[in-house]
Amino acid sequence: MSSRDWIEKDFYCELGVSSDASADEIKKAYRKLARELHPDANPGDAKAEARFKSVSEAYGVLNDPAKRKQYDEARRLFAGGGGFPGAGGFGQGGFDMNDLFGRAAQQGGAQGGMGGLGDLLGGLFNRRGGTASSAARPRRGDDVETDVRIDFTEAVQGATVPLRLSSPAACGTCHGSGAKPGTTPHTCATCSGSGLVTRSQGAFAFSEPCRDCRGTGKIIDDPCPECGGEGVSTKTRKLTVRIPAGVDDGQRIRLAGQGEPGRNGAPSGDLFVRVHVNPHPVFGRNGNNLTITVPVTYPELTLGTTLTVPTLDGKVTLKVPAGTTSGRVLRARGKGITRRDGSSGDLLITLEVAVPQNLDGKARDALAAYAEATADHDPRADLNALLEGR
Repeated sequence: MSSRDWIEKDFYCELGVSSDASADEIKKAYRKLARELHPDANPGDAKAEARFKSVSEAYGVLNDPAKRKQYDEARRLFAGGGGFPGAGGFGQGGFDMNDLFGRAAQQGGAQGGMGGLGDLLGGLFNRRGGTASSAARPRRGDDVETDVRIDFTEAVQGATVPLRLSSPAACGTCHGSGAKPGTTPHTCATCSGSGLVTRSQGAFAFSEPCRDCRGTGKIIDDPCPECGGEGVSTKTRKLTVRIPAGVDDGQRIRLAGQGEPGRNGAPSGDLFVRVHVNPHPVFGRNGNNLTITVPVTYPELTLGTTLTVPTLDGKVTLKVPAGTTSGRVLRARGKGITRRDGSSGDLLITLEVAVPQNLDGKARDALAAYAEATADHDPRADLNALLEGR
């Protein structure tokens, strides 16, 4: 791609984000589009493949903070009335912009005039004293995120979960070199291994990635048959992830170095596993505490009783004092969630009166007799007193 093409393309539009989008928003938009447009998901669809390449190209610039800054500055510079050199505006009429930059640098030195503009364009198009292009520089691999769903009990007690991932990985045949086993890449004669060539365009001389070596500085005569010389291939990997005890719903677990492979010797990215926990039919959770609601009868609360309550790993016996109110919460200490750091929660037991839907004659007579015996007791007396005292 030429320097002019790079500036005139709207990479933000390609990804569907605003020009002030955060790095996370850019990454999220790219991943969504990459999943939708990936050739594996659209076999034989040339339009989707071309769009996938455009989206990847845009992400390659906007995901690099330095490149994004230079891209934004160049777009502001050439926007509006200025125009792109050779396409109208200040680049017309045989006016030599290099003369302007040269004079400005002589008059103002490194700090004066427009001397910094050449540095901006040189940095944008990888022209900084003949340094290697970004394609040849080591670059850490991207992080990868995946989701896993586990049962409530597994989240509380911990579990080992198998994962299958289809993602870019270092080629197992060439081990990332891109060359066929037994062969070695050689230095590109066109760019002398720098990955850059200088081309004249209008009033400017721009450096851009070498087309022969694609900016890598190396030529592969015998590409690896598995990855086609890329050094990276899409593979389905099998991993085993240890889910720690007490993991929360939505929590992410980091597996260092299990993301996409780095380029040119750089380290791989990380894999983040987001955990989704299925609800339990009986137990709930409140931090490190487990919760449960236990139905009881009115006589059990009134007269007191002993209850046997289930836990995730057995049962516990609790004494309910006489006169206990419905809704009271009892605590079974140490029967909650135990984390890796040794902290442990409790089991919180909410007592709730179960009201019978139907009563036979004997039970109804007994309840009527109880109501008559306690007719002098007004359970709302305190409430009425407060209302009357307002």
